[in-house]
This record gives sequence, C-alpha cells and structure tokens, in this order.
Amino acid sequence: MISILFSVVFAEMATITTLVFNNPLRKVVIIGLDQLKRGRAPLVAKTVAVTLFIVFGALLYSVMQIQKRVMESGIVNSTDEVLVAERLLEASLMGFSLFLATMTDRLHYYIKEIHQLRKMLKRSKQDHEKE
Repeated sequence: MISILFSVVFAEMATITTLVFNNPLRKVVIIGLDQLKRGRAPLVAKTVAVTLFIVFGALLYSVMQIQKRVMESGIVNSTDEVLVAERLLEASLMGFSLFLATMTDRLHYYIKEIHQLRKMLKRSKQDHEKE
C-alpha cells in the first residue's frame, strides 16, 4: 500500500511541476486533464477522494487506539511502535495525496481561466484597433 501511495504522490508532484512551469508538456497535461474532467470522471474522482479520506480517518483512529493502549499499560511494545509508524506513514501519504490532488485541480482551473482571459483581452485589442 505504501509503494502505491508513494507512486501516486510522485505522479501528482510531476503533474503539478508540469503545470507550474511553462514547458512543451504543459499543453498535453492540460488537454489530458480536460478530458478527465468530462463525463463520469468527476464523480469517480470524488468517490475515490471520499474513500481515501475515510481510510485516512480510520488510520488516524487506529493510531489513537494504539497510543491509548500504550498509555494504559505503561509499557511501550516494539510491535506497537512499528504499527504506529506504519499507520502514520500511510496516513501522511494519503493526506498529502489528497492535498496534491486539490492543488492539481485548482492549478488546472486557474490556468484555463488565465488562458480565457488572455483570449478575451487579445480580441478586445483587435476590436479596438479596427475601430
């Protein structure tokens, strides 16, 4: 599970980097994101995000239960330490993945808005020059 989450985080970071800097892949990524936002894809994305958020909450609850057990017994068990570390790593990767997905969505939206505003400005300048 952790390797999959690392792959998702690195893919999202690459997408954000591509969107932030003006490069040849930026247009391809924007077209790809446009295609992803059509049809049923937004519903699927929201479903996956909610599922990740619920699993994120369950992992945090599991960590709290282990911490509670440790406080009650007063003895730190090495198995509990490993479990807490693994759960916290999974939870942090899930939270970071959700954050990066939100960032990607907002960057795509803002880039599309800027592109449309530049088109409108260019048209208005052309209309103004004709008059």
